[in-house]
Amino acid sequence: MLTCDHYLMPTSLEEALMLWRGAPSGSRLVAGATDILPWAREGRAGDVHLPSLIDLSRVKELCGYTVEAGKVRLGANVVYQQFLEDETLRRHLPAMPFCAIWFADDQIRQQATLAGNIVNASPAGDGIPPVIAMNGEIEMARLDGDRIVRRTMRVAEFLRGPGKTALGPDEIVTAIICESMEGYGGSFQKVGQRRSLVISSVCAAAFVKTDPSGEIFEDVRLALGGVGPVPLRLTDIEDMLRGQRITRQLVADAAGLPADRVASRTRRDYRRAVVRGFIEAAIEDALVACGAPQPGPAQREAAHV
Repeated sequence: MLTCDHYLMPTSLEEALMLWRGAPSGSRLVAGATDILPWAREGRAGDVHLPSLIDLSRVKELCGYTVEAGKVRLGANVVYQQFLEDETLRRHLPAMPFCAIWFADDQIRQQATLAGNIVNASPAGDGIPPVIAMNGEIEMARLDGDRIVRRTMRVAEFLRGPGKTALGPDEIVTAIICESMEGYGGSFQKVGQRRSLVISSVCAAAFVKTDPSGEIFEDVRLALGGVGPVPLRLTDIEDMLRGQRITRQLVADAAGLPADRVASRTRRDYRRAVVRGFIEAAIEDALVACGAPQPGPAQREAAHV
């Protein structure tokens, strides 16, 4: 059970930062609150009592998004359902709709925020690999006297380990900033221990852009989650594919390379087997989204002979 002495709902960033600065030790910030409630139950944290819960869902500066100069700035209150429903976000962040549909059910997607998923810092957080592949940055704010001070850093550097981040004790995440992937094909792969509402054992994100002929990899972005303490960007495999003629054999060869990076403490052999299939499927699905034909079983089998 989760209880608190005070449940506070600021409506501006300044008010939120002031409340957070003055909050008693042990207080928590929430937005969608989709993780804290399962955490505060028997079997994970047991009964939890907090001095204050500060709900950021009404802070106007954290809502909405902008697209400008090749960047998409997502307010920290942007929820997963928006990646399914908003055509602009679907166009500029083409892997996120696939990530969102796997993320949870309709009710949770209406509440759960991408920023919260990142701050939670789970090694298997679904939204993290796509953001890392898009060179995502996280924006944070704090009060310096009465002045709001902001800083940004790469999400890949922000994550320090399971449940650990570079977020300061007086800071609030205000936005996630990603490169626009307009013109790319995107895909997301995920597997877990059940078919619905699944927590990832392994997940993978891919973005692919081809040259005008559709025969050359102009750009490739790849990232993996669930294989170690933090998600991984596969930059060496991206470099291997970029500028090369697209063949099923090349994709199959590239997919076999990341298996030795699985560093999870459990089910390593299973994860290594999954990783190869996921990278191959992620690249192929992203290519199909670019207009390439879907490979048949015979083509896949031939690439592994």
